[in-house]
Amino acid sequence: MIYLDANIFAYSFLSEDEKAHLCRKILAKVADKEIAAFTSALTWDEITWAARKNLGLEDAKEEGRKFAEFPFLNILDANSIIIGIAQQLVERYGIKPRDAIHAATAIANGIRELVSDDPDFDAIKEIKRVPIEKFR
Repeated sequence: MIYLDANIFAYSFLSEDEKAHLCRKILAKVADKEIAAFTSALTWDEITWAARKNLGLEDAKEEGRKFAEFPFLNILDANSIIIGIAQQLVERYGIKPRDAIHAATAIANGIRELVSDDPDFDAIKEIKRVPIEKFR
């Protein structure tokens, strides 16, 4: 059981480098039901914004649709409980609000591994960040 940060999805369509290739492999494992993967509803916002900013509106529509229909991906709500935990994480670790929502979503759902390229998650003791390059 893993939590996928938004950058896993964004890298998969914004680049053709090795990191993008690894992200596409991770997502293929989810689609093939090889791994149980979870993410926040907030991820949709982040990836459609990244697509719109870097690729344009039509690509943003397509990437948002692909995310919403992604097979076997568990999309978790951001609710008042998550926001309460996120607030505690911001106060305890000084992390960014979006990172706090992602971490809080994982923590509240009993997920202890978060796959991300963002080292800011390393400060959070309640979860373990798994770098993209080290995910198997």
